[in-house]
Amino acid sequence: MAWVYLLMAGLFEVGYATTMKLTEGFTKLWPTVFFGFCIVTSFFLLTRALREIPIGTAYAVWGGIGTAGTAIIGILVYKEPVTALRMVCLVTLLASIVGLRLATPT
Repeated sequence: MAWVYLLMAGLFEVGYATTMKLTEGFTKLWPTVFFGFCIVTSFFLLTRALREIPIGTAYAVWGGIGTAGTAIIGILVYKEPVTALRMVCLVTLLASIVGLRLATPT
């Protein structure tokens, strides 16, 4: 269950990171409310995952999911440029996340 918590924490990290732009410096109410909900939920789920997953692994996976997910949302929603190098880096990041999962004893 800890890995489910960690995956969900990473997804909520994507939520708060991508919503941050929509808050316009925390001047827009509903995007700011959603940002707050996502960040609190992300950290709550991360702390639940840390009960069973080593901190180094959990933090790296959480950050990696957030980084990769935010970059993908940036490309799909915010029309950020897609380059071969960006794609190679994203694939490498995702492979590293999977590698950490496989290398962590359960």
